[in-house]
Amino acid sequence: MKSFLPKKQINYIYIKKLHYKLHSYYFKIRANKRSFSLDIPHHKHIFWSWCGSFFGIALAAYLSVKTNSPLLIAPFGATSVLIFGVPDSPLAQPRNVIGGNCLAAMVSLMVLHVFGSEPWAMGMAVATAIGVMQLTATLHPPSGAVTLVVMMTKAPWEFLVTPVLEGSIILVLCAVIFNNLAKDRSYPKYWL
Repeated sequence: MKSFLPKKQINYIYIKKLHYKLHSYYFKIRANKRSFSLDIPHHKHIFWSWCGSFFGIALAAYLSVKTNSPLLIAPFGATSVLIFGVPDSPLAQPRNVIGGNCLAAMVSLMVLHVFGSEPWAMGMAVATAIGVMQLTATLHPPSGAVTLVVMMTKAPWEFLVTPVLEGSIILVLCAVIFNNLAKDRSYPKYWL
């Protein structure tokens, strides 16, 4: 189909549309105002967060040594930030911690054993784990790291139970104990 506009004018229209899109994109990403408050929590909350995360990680590490089975993986550090630092978050509830970690491990183990640990398979494992967690309402950000740990270490199927399931349960139990010791804290908001 032939255009009735001169070529220079067509180019000008395209350039103008591109300029508008870039200008619009710039205003989306510039983020000049905070949409939430970055308040520092009360020192009592910091104390309980510190105690809970200390004992949760220390207990998992102690049990790892005593039982000679790995109960700690790096993503559990991020899980501790959520369950002890922001226990009211929907992402920090037991359903999300245990369910999200287990689903992410299961998805990544399936991808690993079917496709191997190629870079594209790692991307597929993380993306699929996110989708499955969203579909099951068990979204837990550290579970994305669980997926990568499985893929990078070429973990066996036992990884799903030890450390993922057992370690998640230990951390949730510590979160229940320590978050409820504080007078003005309550955990969990829901179990299932």
